[in-house]
Amino acid sequence: MNPSQVKRVIIVGGGTSGWMCAAAIARASPPNTSITLIESSDIGVIGVGEATIPTLIEFNRFLGINENDLIRECHGTFKLGIEFSDWQALGKSYFHPFGFYGRDTPDFPFHQLWLRLKHMETQGLAPAEAAGEISDFNLCTAAAYQGRFAPAQGGADTILATMRHAYHLDSRLYGKMLRRYAEAKGVTRIEANIVKASCSPEGGFIESVLLESGESVCGDLFIDCSGFKSLLIEDAMQSEFVDWSHYLLCDRAIALPTELSGSPLPYTRATAGDAGWRWRIPLQTRMGNGHVYSSQFTDDDTALRDLQNAIDGTSLAEPLPLRFKPGHRHEFWVKNCVAIGLAGGFIEPLESTSIHLTQVGIQRLIQFWPAHGVNYAETAHYNSEMTEDYERIRDFIVLHYKATDREDTAFWRAVKNMAVPDSLSNRMELFRSSGRVVDIPQDLFRPHSWLAVMLGQKVQPRNYDAFVDRIPVESLLANMQHLKDAVNKTAASLPGHQDYINRCCAAAESSRV
Repeated sequence: MNPSQVKRVIIVGGGTSGWMCAAAIARASPPNTSITLIESSDIGVIGVGEATIPTLIEFNRFLGINENDLIRECHGTFKLGIEFSDWQALGKSYFHPFGFYGRDTPDFPFHQLWLRLKHMETQGLAPAEAAGEISDFNLCTAAAYQGRFAPAQGGADTILATMRHAYHLDSRLYGKMLRRYAEAKGVTRIEANIVKASCSPEGGFIESVLLESGESVCGDLFIDCSGFKSLLIEDAMQSEFVDWSHYLLCDRAIALPTELSGSPLPYTRATAGDAGWRWRIPLQTRMGNGHVYSSQFTDDDTALRDLQNAIDGTSLAEPLPLRFKPGHRHEFWVKNCVAIGLAGGFIEPLESTSIHLTQVGIQRLIQFWPAHGVNYAETAHYNSEMTEDYERIRDFIVLHYKATDREDTAFWRAVKNMAVPDSLSNRMELFRSSGRVVDIPQDLFRPHSWLAVMLGQKVQPRNYDAFVDRIPVESLLANMQHLKDAVNKTAASLPGHQDYINRCCAAAESSRV
């Protein structure tokens, strides 16, 4: 039955999602709340995603984790964005930065000014290269390609204030760091395999989980962090899976770490292949490599060979194969069971959203904490908001595949011609018609991210906001040149990425390869 109070929290599964959950709940939950995490060393931690996005900074600040300590202990580096190569066309690349482009005016977003100048340039009404590329007006892009880094600082009117960053982390070390944090706050860990969950005959609420030892662990709220196994949300709660395989064709991955060659760059690389794409994620101590691909269009042996042919340096481990199904649970929260992380859903590794969705699930759970029992209005709202988050992120990921000119393989022909959700096609057509970018405040990927990928994938606007023509040409040219010069000057003044790490957050020498 529905517990009248939530005093005993049981987290099933460890890894990054389990220990993120344990740490955050230990930090935020009401007094006299006991938290138990059950995990088994027999079950490996996936740990594919070592790249993060800027929202993780907020989570670590909530916990009180110092950024330099995080980078040092997790052998991390800084991430200013992602370079996409061969996505729009073979031999072409673009950069998706975390920071903003140029500077908005009170009346117009910056990119509308740039679109007007680009139009003038193509019509011979402005000097050649006056507009250049929109990336010329982005500090993250300039710093990334120069191998430089510094966090945002200064007033809102400075170019350095437009910087945004995230991290490349060893996710296993991050999980260990969170475990130490959580256990220091009283979280109990049980090393065990779970056999099944026992539910009350009256209302179907989970009452306990049975361990292989025969012991039963009782609780009031059960959090499923069991990964793709979904031990509680699927087996006990029978929440259906919403399958997105028709939008997201990649369903397998291979991870393969190698020795680091040279200094780590402050960005992730995503290179499109014949039937998917490959990642390169630099840590202080190694290079994370992987191949995400569709089993409809290639086989495992070919995918591994393609990855091995693309990597630099000596392999540090055996290839780790992974299988996944894109989609999410129809209900993330059912009765007194909440699915967090991979147990709740997975889109795919592109754009590093898995840890973010874990974080959002935890933050919303804390927001709607069922201190006095499960409230069905709140669980319905939780499920609705989580579904909307997944759908908006899905659209952004699908954009990378749909908006391509590649037709050189069956995979790229398939994704180019596939049907996509109306929510995505409407966004693309709005941008094509007028250069307008839908701005949804709850959207993880803000307008500058959509702008980077749509322009990078050659989704070209036919027009721009006509009201921008009110700005005198001389003023527009002068301001745009000033911004471009400020970006270049500021980027050149930043310390080297490796120098910044050496000064602030270098990993211990004993941990280096």
